[in-house]
Amino acid sequence: MSAEPILPTCNMKSIKHAAWTALSVVSLCLPALADDQAALPMSFIDRQIISHAGETGAYVLDRGEAALQARAWLVDHAQQSIEVQYFIWSTDNIGTLAAEALLRAAERGVKVRVIVDDLLIDAPDKSLLALAKHPSIDIRIYNPQHKVGTPFYKRALNTVTNFRGVNQRMHDKTFIVDGKLAITGGRNMADEYFDYDHEYNFRDRDALLLGEAVKQMRASFENFWSSELSAPVETLYDGFGLMQKNVRVDDSEVQQVYKGLHEYAKSPENFAPEVRKAIAEMPTAFPKVAKEVVWGKVDFIHDIPGKNQNRIRLDGGGMTTAALAKLVEGARSTIVIQSPYLVLSDKAIDLFRKTVARGVRVRINTNSLASTDNLQAFSGYRNQRKKLLKMGLEIFEYKPDPAVQKKLMPRAAAKDKPPVFAIHAKSMVVDSRVAYIGTYNFDPRSENLNTEVGVVIHSEALAREVEQAIETDMLPGNSWNAAKDNPDRHASLIKRSRARLWQQTPIKPLL
Repeated sequence: MSAEPILPTCNMKSIKHAAWTALSVVSLCLPALADDQAALPMSFIDRQIISHAGETGAYVLDRGEAALQARAWLVDHAQQSIEVQYFIWSTDNIGTLAAEALLRAAERGVKVRVIVDDLLIDAPDKSLLALAKHPSIDIRIYNPQHKVGTPFYKRALNTVTNFRGVNQRMHDKTFIVDGKLAITGGRNMADEYFDYDHEYNFRDRDALLLGEAVKQMRASFENFWSSELSAPVETLYDGFGLMQKNVRVDDSEVQQVYKGLHEYAKSPENFAPEVRKAIAEMPTAFPKVAKEVVWGKVDFIHDIPGKNQNRIRLDGGGMTTAALAKLVEGARSTIVIQSPYLVLSDKAIDLFRKTVARGVRVRINTNSLASTDNLQAFSGYRNQRKKLLKMGLEIFEYKPDPAVQKKLMPRAAAKDKPPVFAIHAKSMVVDSRVAYIGTYNFDPRSENLNTEVGVVIHSEALAREVEQAIETDMLPGNSWNAAKDNPDRHASLIKRSRARLWQQTPIKPLL
């Protein structure tokens, strides 16, 4: 047996601390429904899709616990297939429970396909290979030049010989069940995206979708699945030379991995009984949600594998960039944006300068130096902040302890020292009529290097819902006005000094 642990040692950021309030979430958000609708939830969903042919139903998931609950319910009720794409998949509490949930679905015959970007995947080699060996699970790694199957010296060689290639990542986040329901948005598979980290959490946003747009999402997934950039896990561990790892697992090791995952999920320390009970009692949830779902036109926008045709230069744009630029160009009165990072390329600066010149009010909510988790990206924003403000952009920088945290993350209110709360939501609302929810950061990396996805929802009701949420985040109790408040002074001297050092480096195209 290998000395490598079959399961990662988790830091036990225990879900039990949540008391999770899942049942109260259901009762508050979801009105009553008839008993016949509750009996067969998937059949009811089928009827909803059929009765809205050619349309998409959309529902905004603004709170981490609701977003987690929706994913858990979908996995437990999948009948035929689950297809997921993620940029980050951690081996913390949430990531491990998610892996176990997919394993349970596969064990009852659901076909599970997973694509994870290679850069930030966090999984022991043997655990990853064991999961991929399940007859109902297929796992592919996008652009494997950093981690999976790659020795450190090969990674260094890749960086030297293929600099653009190692920097081109799959930033997509999609979760599709039975080709009928799906979730997309900013959340990765890790504690901090669902409000369960004890030190640092993200204010994020997803959209739950039913119907037509799910077909578009599935077509994009198939495009990535068949791409030469997506490599089956098994092939990445078949190396016999210095350039690729050679990893093997026998049947007993495979079964030990599966057993370890199931035992982890059964532990009340990791998966609180209240949470399990809430999910088990949720066959009525989606029929209830259906009364709040808004049906209409929803466009799923996405990039192609590889982003664009460039193979050396770091620019080139992409389909998602073009679609969002078109929305900005069509704005008549207002644009409201929420993005964790704000580093505008020359093209983006020119676009927004013209937009403001024609009388469109542009307000942007982004992280402050005190809340950001990415000093490199913030340094790029800091270099151009004065220029953006002079252009007429209204910028509001998120506080690390915003008042709205008590509403969005009520568990934090009970702690003496709440965790830092930072923006990770990527959203835009145009003219209070059209809303974008997705993965696109307003920076050169999303513009030119990373593949991105998202939904453009043509609904005044949902657009106003998202806009009001962002406007709340921009209030003085939640954000500092970058033009008036000198937000940087609220960060530590060390953090300010480090940001200043990064400002001197020529890394803007990579931000």
